[in-house]
Amino acid sequence: MTTRMHHIIQKDRVAVITGAAKGIGAELARKLASHKMKLSLIDIDLNELNKLARTLNTDTIIMGGDISDPHILQQLYHQTTEQFKDVALLINNAGITLNAGPWDSPEQWRQSLDVNFTAVLNAQHLFVPYMIKANNPAAIINLGSKEGITTPPGNAAYSVAKGAVKLLTEQLAHELLKSTNGIVSAHLLIPGYTWTPMNFPNMNPTSDDKPEEPWTAKQLVDYFIERLFQEDFYILCPDNAVTPEIDKRRMMWAVNDIILNRPALSRWHPLWKKQFAQYMNL
Repeated sequence: MTTRMHHIIQKDRVAVITGAAKGIGAELARKLASHKMKLSLIDIDLNELNKLARTLNTDTIIMGGDISDPHILQQLYHQTTEQFKDVALLINNAGITLNAGPWDSPEQWRQSLDVNFTAVLNAQHLFVPYMIKANNPAAIINLGSKEGITTPPGNAAYSVAKGAVKLLTEQLAHELLKSTNGIVSAHLLIPGYTWTPMNFPNMNPTSDDKPEEPWTAKQLVDYFIERLFQEDFYILCPDNAVTPEIDKRRMMWAVNDIILNRPALSRWHPLWKKQFAQYMNL
């Protein structure tokens, strides 16, 4: 059966991917190139992006630059729409992990928020009106994080940014449903623990020293495409350490902190850690 997604992920339609040089972004580029899509790729590491582009058997725009700079995104938008005259997929994949705590300086927070959230908002501001006006099946994919849902302590800026991406994407999906009747949609991709340079900065992707627990980027992308063809909004990825059932129970506990008026982040609270462990062992 042909679905709306078959009209998006198909030969000669165009996918825009941020943070495309390595990891999940690079694997997304390979997967979509295998479907004969044209690609518009951006990454701050132009050298690695050039290496990737040489392996892709499809028409490709490549641009080096920091997506936290709105002018760079504007250049990407203009070059993509003028050269390819189509945008079927916008994948806001780029992200960074920079530690910043609740009372650290706003400057420490700025870069994390600019890359992980504001760049997503800026890309939507540029590309979504174009996608709506085209009136062709299209989709926006924003990368969230489980840290933006259960918000574990230790990296407040990243959790705040990814929590904001979740809310932004939910709002986007609702407004697109109203304004396009589903022709253009939005989806939240939530990776599990993944073997990528973000999680393993010194990794060698060609070696066989991958730990057992993380999924490969290819496993994640294959799972994502399967769920996207099912039109899922929340695409929550498991890994070799965390099952979907564990994810569900952790998220339910986090929601119940509000409902049951427990202390903030009670999963890690000294008076509640034992109860959480018992709950997870049910």
